[in-house]
Amino acid sequence: MALPPLVEPVDALSSAEAVRTARHQVLTGLGELGQRRLRAAHVAVVGAGGLGGAVVLALAAAGIGTLTVIDDDMVELPNLQRQVMHRHADLGAAKVDSAVRTAADLCPETVVRPVRTRLTHDNGAALLAGADVVVDGTDTFASRWDVADATETLGVPLVWGAIQQFTAQVTVFWASPPPGTPPVVLGDLHPRGDLSEVLACADVGVFGALCLQVGAVQAMEAIKLIAGIGDPLIGRVAVIDALRATLREVPLRAAQPPSGAAS
Repeated sequence: MALPPLVEPVDALSSAEAVRTARHQVLTGLGELGQRRLRAAHVAVVGAGGLGGAVVLALAAAGIGTLTVIDDDMVELPNLQRQVMHRHADLGAAKVDSAVRTAADLCPETVVRPVRTRLTHDNGAALLAGADVVVDGTDTFASRWDVADATETLGVPLVWGAIQQFTAQVTVFWASPPPGTPPVVLGDLHPRGDLSEVLACADVGVFGALCLQVGAVQAMEAIKLIAGIGDPLIGRVAVIDALRATLREVPLRAAQPPSGAAS
């Protein structure tokens, strides 16, 4: 079930943007009004690697008005197997610089705010303040918890994705969704605790092309939330198995009822 749109639309698109996004505007349900909502939207992308880079590509092309991209890392040669936003010429440069360049090449009207720092528990809410949607493209559970905690504090939806080897999970967490939609948070999927046994991608690998698929799904979820179309992945986890070419859905609900709820 579609939820109410997250943002009010801009009054009008520029003539160039109207032409560039013409194929969006003829989509039933999205249309010209939805495209104007995308132009008004502010999306924060945490991480500019395999997932975050793919999300930036898709959202800039979609005509999102403002992208805040948060990452403190530099481009290294092993990144290029899966982080397609970067090029050989970017080696040694900040990853957020690639976001600025790429978005400008795709959509000059998209404003990219590069933030070259690591999001932490202490600065997360401040860095994400003002965003309509947050997309998590980080690659460790410590960072994912920091992002999740900040979005819960702010009450904004979090489009979440994780990849290991040939499999991935994608969902939407929202601690304060519209009335009638049960809240679901990261702790409902992965209870907070000792995650030291989770293996790093550097040790077990990651299927590069899967980053593009998962990043595209994350971008689509953000667009659906902004425009108020479709059925967002709230209360559902999409589980992708690249080797078997399958995508299945697993239901997800709150592990505990909200405080004060009847037992």
